Amino acid sequence: MKGLANLRKSYEQGHLSEDETTSAPLALFERWFVEAEKAGIPEPNAMTLATVGADGRPSTRVVLVKEVDERGLVWYTNYESRKGRDLQNNPYAALQFHWVELERVVRIEGTVGKVSSEESDAYFAERPLDSRLGAWASPQSHVIASRAVLVAAAARAAATYGLKPPRPEHWGGYRLIPETWEFWQGRKSRLHDRIRYRLDDGAWVRERLAP
Repeated sequence: MKGLANLRKSYEQGHLSEDETTSAPLALFERWFVEAEKAGIPEPNAMTLATVGADGRPSTRVVLVKEVDERGLVWYTNYESRKGRDLQNNPYAALQFHWVELERVVRIEGTVGKVSSEESDAYFAERPLDSRLGAWASPQSHVIASRAVLVAAAARAAATYGLKPPRPEHWGGYRLIPETWEFWQGRKSRLHDRIRYRLDDGAWVRERLAP
């Protein structure tokens, strides 16, 4: 592809000094998330999830964060998907939020485990009916012969469960427990602001990284 080398943007919307940060990363993330919502960014809860499989190969995909608190960040998926199989073998992952309009990135790394059955049940019950039926219909990440296979499976799920499909055992939530957070704010001349928080003996250490 021609012209890629000439695609450039000067980042000049904001800055991030140590004085603007908080003692713990969650509070800063919550502030940035609210600002992303107010800016009208589409799906500000969309994040890239990176995992590594048993073969040592990395894989990324976009998922939606559904809960963030002191315990970590939660998303929901099919446990038998590629990401589910990766996490079964290697329970470490990285997350990244990219709010382009604000010239901001948040990166989080940590350990991952399944949320409780009760949490998964409660969230599943709140999903739209089509999404609940889809959880039964889709063998996520597995090869299928055609879209018709998927549509037929959804129809069978609707005929079987009607308006109240239960949560499949193969579907539920994961929670990433952060060990590091990084907040990136674009700056002019590629001298970006990068503030990292890392856990050290149970306390958050805040430090600046070179861009």
